[in-house]
Amino acid sequence: LIPQGLSMDANKKVDLKIIIIGALGVGKTSLLHQYVHKTFYEDYRTTLGASILTKVLAVDDTPLKLQIWDTGGQERFRSMVSTFYKGSDGCMLAFDVTDRESFESLDNWRDDFLQKVIPREQDFPMVVLGNKIDICDRQVPKEIASAWCKEKDIPYFEVSAKNNINVAEAFETLAKQALTTYKGIFESYLTDSIKLTPNDKPKKSCC
Repeated sequence: LIPQGLSMDANKKVDLKIIIIGALGVGKTSLLHQYVHKTFYEDYRTTLGASILTKVLAVDDTPLKLQIWDTGGQERFRSMVSTFYKGSDGCMLAFDVTDRESFESLDNWRDDFLQKVIPREQDFPMVVLGNKIDICDRQVPKEIASAWCKEKDIPYFEVSAKNNINVAEAFETLAKQALTTYKGIFESYLTDSIKLTPNDKPKKSCC
């Protein structure tokens, strides 16, 4: 999204849309509540469609307002969830380290997202969260998750929504990525606007 006007005021608040996607039950809602409200959300009702929370913070002296979209992970709602992708500035892929299947589905979630975001480069601002590291029954080794992320050049965070481990760091890393991309788009928009300014007035034609 290109802001109105032709100058970017560093003190003007930037609105960024962040979306959290991933399989059912990986803790997306808990991660979001831990980051925004600093509380562990233990209500296990499934998110239907999407819910939105906001968080105001500063990144590199730029005030940001994050509009964070929490999405449902049920397969039958996948087509509905993908309608929420539009206009996203950053994407958070979440899986549960105690659930191998949730990790194996990351490829599908990532591909679906990149296909539906109106067209953007492959290095779209994205981070991966391996949640529930507080639980002993681990099925996805850190090395395997890290290797998957390294191959795709996506930052990886081992997190616990329950114990508030690395949650803020993950969100703030994504916010920083999204802001950098946003500024880059803004600057290219300015450059294109200058290029589109006609240098010569059209010649008048006579009958």
